[in-house]
Amino acid sequence: MALQRVTMQDIADSCGLSRNTVSKIFNDRGAVPEATRRMVLEKARELGYRQLPDEEPARSEPRSQNIALFTSHMPSDYHFGTFFVPAFAGQLSRAGYTLMMYELSEEEFRENRLPAHIMLEQTAGILGIELFSKSYLDMICSLGLPAIFVDAYAGANTSVLRYDLISMENVASTIALTNKIISSGGWRLGFVGDTDHCNSFHERWIGFSIALGNAGLTLDRSLSILDRDGPQYSDPEWIEGKLRRMPVLPDGLVCANDYIALHVMTALKQMGVAIPGRVMVTGFDGTPQSAVVEPALSTAQIPGAEIGKLAADILLDRIENPDRPYRTTYVNSIPLFRASTSK
Repeated sequence: MALQRVTMQDIADSCGLSRNTVSKIFNDRGAVPEATRRMVLEKARELGYRQLPDEEPARSEPRSQNIALFTSHMPSDYHFGTFFVPAFAGQLSRAGYTLMMYELSEEEFRENRLPAHIMLEQTAGILGIELFSKSYLDMICSLGLPAIFVDAYAGANTSVLRYDLISMENVASTIALTNKIISSGGWRLGFVGDTDHCNSFHERWIGFSIALGNAGLTLDRSLSILDRDGPQYSDPEWIEGKLRRMPVLPDGLVCANDYIALHVMTALKQMGVAIPGRVMVTGFDGTPQSAVVEPALSTAQIPGAEIGKLAADILLDRIENPDRPYRTTYVNSIPLFRASTSK
């Protein structure tokens, strides 16, 4: 019985790489990280691939194997980044790269400076997360390194971008959550969150506004809490004060994320307001906390791990193909309707 011939695709599948990457190594066509090249050749020998090069070509100094993650603050347990970052790092590791994480100081971020101790000559690409400043993103782009950003500043979705952008889909899911409140009898609705904090918050505000318009309802800003983003959104007493100063308590509050929604629910409980009997509440992110709070929070599940893997693939492709057109990629979020919107 003849042995099955080993192909480049077999090697690629065994290494978790694309066939194109493996082909570059065997045909000496295009730059591939040295660690990836060694891994592929070792796997080829292990599988019995018969067309190994007789002699490895002389090579210049290995390219940088580091990917830099810049963030204004590391993702907390209330953030989809807790699932995103490990998946992103794992995908990079399989391609022979190491993720180096840099949390910017307030001064570095405000003054558009690179993080301390970074060595650009050892950096092959950059990931930005929680960087909601157009000037900072422009500074990174001026470095000439491949870069991808997760979310961006408010209005980035209407800007001409010089980098790859990946985000969760925000508008459709917020429309669905708002429609749930409306279909459950709510007609006085408010939004909670800084609509200019980041592009995702801005798009969720757009989704909220569209849903109200489609239902023939008036967007009344006096029923919303739209203050600039800050630690006050985690203060139930501050939120309670905002709610008490409203002309009337809304039937429903659509919050920019789960973190805000959970504190809104605490404020309502302190006021003795029944959820969802008097006020319905929604969040966004699909954090584990949203499922265990009482009542369980209606939200939109962000597939953080899948976005992390896709972001890594896009950045790796940008490193190998720097002249490709820039891409803005949205990954669908999934509305989850729970007890906080069920009357």
